[in-house]
Amino acid sequence: MLHEEPFNKYSRYLKKKYGQPVYRVGIDAGFSCPNRGKDRGKPGCTYCGENGSRAPYLGTGQNLKGQVDGTISFLKDRYSARLYILYFQAFSGTFAPVSDLKRIYDYGLSLAPFRELIVATRPDCLDRKKAELLAGYKNMGLDVWVELGLQSCHNRALTLINRGHSVEQFVKAFNLLREYDIKVTVHVIFGLPGENWHDMQKTIKFVASLRPEGLKIHNLNISADTAMYNEFLTGEFTAPLDLRHMDYTIRALEMLPPETIIMRLTTDTKHEKLVSPGYFIQKAKFYSLIINEMKKRKSYQGKHFLS
Repeated sequence: MLHEEPFNKYSRYLKKKYGQPVYRVGIDAGFSCPNRGKDRGKPGCTYCGENGSRAPYLGTGQNLKGQVDGTISFLKDRYSARLYILYFQAFSGTFAPVSDLKRIYDYGLSLAPFRELIVATRPDCLDRKKAELLAGYKNMGLDVWVELGLQSCHNRALTLINRGHSVEQFVKAFNLLREYDIKVTVHVIFGLPGENWHDMQKTIKFVASLRPEGLKIHNLNISADTAMYNEFLTGEFTAPLDLRHMDYTIRALEMLPPETIIMRLTTDTKHEKLVSPGYFIQKAKFYSLIINEMKKRKSYQGKHFLS
């Protein structure tokens, strides 16, 4: 059955759950990641720039209170926002001893009446003690989510992009989070070097079999501050343009469980650093385009999902 939107859009999920729009407050708590060690300036994944997945709107670094206050002030002025989610977004939000994580999470959550806690991290940066810590925040009445990077279900691709973990490690981390009833959003990238649609299709089928609560789909962006940029200059691969990414995404959505929340369909990269694709339509227009195309095809999320 087709909805007004033919996929389970995140904003719609939040509005249904809370009765009004809810806004994420993305922050940079100063974490690095296992792939870089303590020095965030060292190379990590080949597609990852010097700022990790730090949101462009955060600007230069500042303390957590300054980031939270500034973002909430902006959201109130721009959208009349009233409800918020605390989102540890940049780099790997579990890359620290448990005692440090508790102190940082507790302080962040004390800065505003947040409804949910989201922590973005990697499969090789989770253990039982960290899962127990995260699960404990549910006792505060918070929904707790972990965004877990997979990118591809093919170990050869993970090696090519220097991910630093295996598919098997991802499955172990995913199952650990499920054991503690922590909601999981999986990240995948379409268009990685050496991958065609057949490879991407296998990744989506693999993700679908796990039935995660959420999914973020990224189109490959090649930024000038990445190791992948040097590989791109050899002419061995290109990043998918918008219409190709749209086709990949629609076919992927058809294979996913209907209940999986779709939190993202495209990647954000600072325009001045983006090398390829040279042109990609704006996010809002892309969402509108993909919805119209899915309706035209009589397509919807879960159309070809095999439970």
